[in-house]
Amino acid sequence: MSVEKNLFGQCKGQEVILYSLTNSKGMRADVMNLGATLVNLLVPDAAGNLTDVVTGYDNVEDYIEVSPNFGSTVGPNANRIGNASFTLEGITYKLEANVGVNNLHSHKTLGYQLRVWNGQENDNGVTFSLEDKDGSMGFPGNKKVSVTYSLTEENELRIEYCGESDKNTIINMTNHAYFNLSGHQDQSICDHILTLHASHYTPVFEGSIPTGEIAQVAGTPMDFTEPRRIGDRIDDDFEQLKLGLGYDHNWVIDGADGSLKEIARLKDPRSGRCMITYTDLPGVQFYAGNMITEHQGKENATYIRRCALCLETQYFPDSANKPQFPSAVFGPSRPYRSTTVYRFEV
Repeated sequence: MSVEKNLFGQCKGQEVILYSLTNSKGMRADVMNLGATLVNLLVPDAAGNLTDVVTGYDNVEDYIEVSPNFGSTVGPNANRIGNASFTLEGITYKLEANVGVNNLHSHKTLGYQLRVWNGQENDNGVTFSLEDKDGSMGFPGNKKVSVTYSLTEENELRIEYCGESDKNTIINMTNHAYFNLSGHQDQSICDHILTLHASHYTPVFEGSIPTGEIAQVAGTPMDFTEPRRIGDRIDDDFEQLKLGLGYDHNWVIDGADGSLKEIARLKDPRSGRCMITYTDLPGVQFYAGNMITEHQGKENATYIRRCALCLETQYFPDSANKPQFPSAVFGPSRPYRSTTVYRFEV
């Protein structure tokens, strides 16, 4: 494993550094300290050809002004919080209402996805860290968080998160990479074959806030318990798909117990690539890129609706307001720790 670093650009007078992680098989992950973001991920296909399988941009400016959080570390809370508020220990905390009356991804301009993190290389990767003050974006607690990217000889991209707070608060970070296993320049993920080890999901109201119900996927287009082409039922006349304009929901991982386990398999028949996702978290947001608007990405690629998908490991959306969901409250007596692995095979 080798780690190299180069200047990628500037953000508000701070240097944005790109770290390149490469294993002996040629697989490469490029990550930058702006947003602790995965910029490029070059993975071999069945013939050994390397292709970049994540969407992104060639410059810092597009990550700030254009990106729908491509590849970024979202925090302190990823996904949605209803009515942009939550009550913890008798105190109500108000957040930015940035999608209607709700909060999405903590804050549009101050979220971790747009912060310049401190970077430190280690033996097989890089650790990004930052500090966040009590009251920042409306969340309580002085927080110290970090995310470590590493690349293994088994073609695994490992992402390890840590968080500490001097007050109980909400911490629910995720990586927001958009994948297309045919290559980021391909324009559809509808032929990808997906398996989710999840027999339940969390239905939503309009605005994508969970109802609080944990519903069975059996007999619905939400059932990926057996391998299925993503495009087969994505436009079915099904209320939940209409609300999300396609797949954009949280699936409840079967048997989640805090240990690292396989939760999903994504296969691309054209390239032969397979991505196996592991996590110790209880949920995963499968988002089919339904709201990507046409624009130019890296290497002059044209990105369009459903050109890439996300598998965002997480605590459930709006868990801050749903006591029946697994708790994302962390603080002095409960530090935040989580690991997600994307393993690539052919």
